[in-house]
Amino acid sequence: MPLVKSGQIVEDRYVRALDDAPIPDGAPVIVQAARFLADAAELVARDAPIGVLWPNDRRVAELAPWLDELALVALHFPKFKDGRAYSQARLLREHYGYRGELRATGDVLRDQFQFLLRAGFDSFEVRKPADALVFAAAAARYSVFYQPSADGRPPALRRRLQHGGSPAVRTREAV
Repeated sequence: MPLVKSGQIVEDRYVRALDDAPIPDGAPVIVQAARFLADAAELVARDAPIGVLWPNDRRVAELAPWLDELALVALHFPKFKDGRAYSQARLLREHYGYRGELRATGDVLRDQFQFLLRAGFDSFEVRKPADALVFAAAAARYSVFYQPSADGRPPALRRRLQHGGSPAVRTREAV
């Protein structure tokens, strides 16, 4: 499955370890949520990056004690119509201050890519190579946004104020 990260198609360096499979030594690994929570102390003590595949029907608050130790959180979209992982991403970025890699997995469609970026995702598993190419181009398409978001980019008004500009204030009399 193609992986898009920071607007580039990249090789996925993480290995997925099923619940009953041994964890490979020295390799970055993604484990299921239940396995991670059962063995969290042991997994974060490994000498390699650890990631967790988190379902969208589970509270991200359960991850809070481990977020500083996790290199990757992969949030799953079981269907394109199910947007709970958007909320999880915003919570992880804005409420819990997670700064590691936030990956979208599952039924991720090309018309959702810009919204996923704005919610705080920075990597995406896509099913079709053509979607990966489209997303890589779309990631750089927009540089200014009006709404605040979890992707860390300041909205247009804040950018203008930071650069010494004044907000254009219009009153009814001025119209």
